[in-house]
This record gives sequence, C-alpha cells and structure tokens, in this order.
Amino acid sequence: MIAWIELSGGFVLLLVGGEMLVRGAAVTARQLGISPLFVGLTVVACGTSAPELVVSVQAVLSGSDGIALGNIIGSNIANVLMVLGLPAIIYPITTHVTGLRRHAVFMLIATALFAGTAYTTGQIGTTIGAVLFTGILLYVGYMWIRASRGGASDPVLDEVEEYRESSSLSIKTVLFLVVGLIGLPLGAHLLVNNGANLASGLGVREELIGLTIIAFGTSLPELATVIAAAVHKKSDVAIGGIIGSNIFNILAVGGAAGLAGTAVFDAQSLSVDIPVMIAAALVLSLFVVLRRDIGRLTGVFFFGAYIGFMIALAALAGGF
Repeated sequence: MIAWIELSGGFVLLLVGGEMLVRGAAVTARQLGISPLFVGLTVVACGTSAPELVVSVQAVLSGSDGIALGNIIGSNIANVLMVLGLPAIIYPITTHVTGLRRHAVFMLIATALFAGTAYTTGQIGTTIGAVLFTGILLYVGYMWIRASRGGASDPVLDEVEEYRESSSLSIKTVLFLVVGLIGLPLGAHLLVNNGANLASGLGVREELIGLTIIAFGTSLPELATVIAAAVHKKSDVAIGGIIGSNIFNILAVGGAAGLAGTAVFDAQSLSVDIPVMIAAALVLSLFVVLRRDIGRLTGVFFFGAYIGFMIALAALAGGF
C-alpha cells in the first residue's frame, strides 16, 4: 500500500513539476532575450517529454534500465492506441494537417532506428545514445529552419504555441522553476524506486512496470490535451503533438538514457513490446499518408487494441 501511495505521489510531482518547469523556463528564456522560436523548439518541445526523460535517466542511473526502456516503448504505444483512440471515440481526429506527413516520416525513421538497435546490439549504450540524441538535434534543427522561413503552419510547433505567449518575469515564474526543479527529480525517484520494488514484489520484469503503470501515467497529460481538443472539435493540432512526442521519446529520452548508462532489451521486449510499438507507428503513419481520418470506429479499434495489449502483458506475466 505504501509503495502504491508513493508511486501516486511520484506521478503528481512529476507531472506538475514538468508543467511548471516548462512554463517557468519559457518565460525566463524570453525575458533573457532568447528567441521565442528557440524557446518553442527547445525548452518547450523537449520539456513536454520531461516526465519520460527524467524517469528514464533516473532509472538507468539507478540500475533499473528495464523501467527506462519500458517507459519509452509503453509511452509510444499508449500515445497512438490510447491517447488517439479514446478521444477519437468522442470526435473524429483529422489527419488533413499541413506538414503532418513529414513528421510521420521522422517518427518512422526514429522507430526504425530504435528497433534496429534493439535487434542488432540488444542495448542502448553511450554510442547509440549519442546517435539518438544527434537525431533529436537534427529534428529540432529541421523545425527551426521550417519555422524561420515562415509561411505554412507546422503541426508540432502549433502544439507548443501556448507556451510562447508573452509573459513577464515574476515571483510566480521563479516559483514555477523551483517547484519544477524539485518536483521532477523527486517524482522520478519515487516512481523508479517504487516501480522497481513493485516489480520485485510481484515477481515480474521491470519492463512491465515501465510499459504499463509508468507509461500510462506519463501519457496522461497528452491524453487530457487530446480529449480537450476532441471535445472542442480541434483535434487537428493534437495529432501533431502526439507524433512529435513519439519522436522526442525515442530520440531525446532514449538518447539521454544511453548517455547516462546502458539499457539492455530483454527477450520479451524484442518478441512482443517492440513489434507492437512498430505496428502502432506504421498504422498511424498509414492514416496520415493516406489522409484518412481516425474516426469513431477506428478509435474503438485503437483503444480496444491497447486494452488487449495490457491483457496480453498480464497473461505473459502470469496473471499480473
């Protein structure tokens, strides 16, 4: 019971801390004269994946690399099947968004790089971590060039526009920064330690905790955002944020985890988890390329597939 309570507290600290840190850092950067475009592309875009980033790095440093990899894989699966599936039942999500195809291609490249690493080397170490992190720098650089040229809007940049509004540096901003800087590492510490303890106590692999409980928790902000967008019938921007989140999860979070230490893929990740992640990325990309809306029936299928995946993981874990 104590472990579950601390785990819940970790989620609250992690999610609230991440949001406050991003908002505080965005305002501070702008007041220091840093380009709003740079703020949007770095502080904000990377910051939206802050929970996954801090948890995964903390997990690797603590020797619980299974949680780190499970969190990356599970978050990407949840983003497609749950975060897009559930809101689509409320209101169809359109893929007729300018520039979305380009980001879908980036997502497929990132997914292929991650999967290729898993099946060839079986682990993410310093070298692979550097390659992945270089990938996120190239991706951000690409968005910088696109945004600098102006013209057509970009679905990923539009997702973070709210953080780039003019604000003045104040005590509130400083408070946001302090709470974020304290809340993020403390929340990650509670999640990783209690996640590892739960895995040990239940006799299951650490990856399972990362794939289910932690991935679900760190995907809640995206779920809330897309549901709100669906309710207001403005889901076109939200899908760009989901694809962008998946790219950052693999390249930035995976890269940082590799640079922090070594994360080894287990046999079940190779046979079950990663194939599901690949399938989810391919299906979403197919909808984007063909410009087919994710309607209510597809939403039911996506969400049902996510529930089925959770049930399959429980069955493979012996009833967990």
